[in-house]
Amino acid sequence: MIVFDLKCSAQDHVFEAWFGSSADYEDQAARGLLTCPMCGDTQVAKALMAPAVAPKGNSRPAAVRQPESDAAPVAVTGDEARMRELMASLAQAQAKVLEGSTWVGRGFAEQARAMHYGEQDRVSIHGEVAPDEARALIAEGVEVAALPFPVIPPEAKN
Repeated sequence: MIVFDLKCSAQDHVFEAWFGSSADYEDQAARGLLTCPMCGDTQVAKALMAPAVAPKGNSRPAAVRQPESDAAPVAVTGDEARMRELMASLAQAQAKVLEGSTWVGRGFAEQARAMHYGEQDRVSIHGEVAPDEARALIAEGVEVAALPFPVIPPEAKN
């Protein structure tokens, strides 16, 4: 997994997003699948971020990423460890939910609609849709939910 800071063009919101790889980010960006969680803007790009450099074993806690303003660096606190625990718990919960689910890739919208309208049996599926298509599914009353973390398609796993 890799984490990037992303920034929307509408209101300059900066937020974190997790991807399976840099190529996954590039693919999702090219297909317009990235959306600002605060305002819904689909014009999203990587924000400036400091490189992650591991500290020496005998060093003090490092300063965290410097904001783009002239603000002073913030020291790493116990909150970072708690946040990592929460993220790990959320990732485990998502993995558990997806255990009984079938990956349908880009056929998600079509299959979700078919189940919604009774054209096929209801089963747990997950896949990919563009933000506009997800909004259209919700407007139709199709039960869908965004996953907090990207999913690596089965064919992409080693």
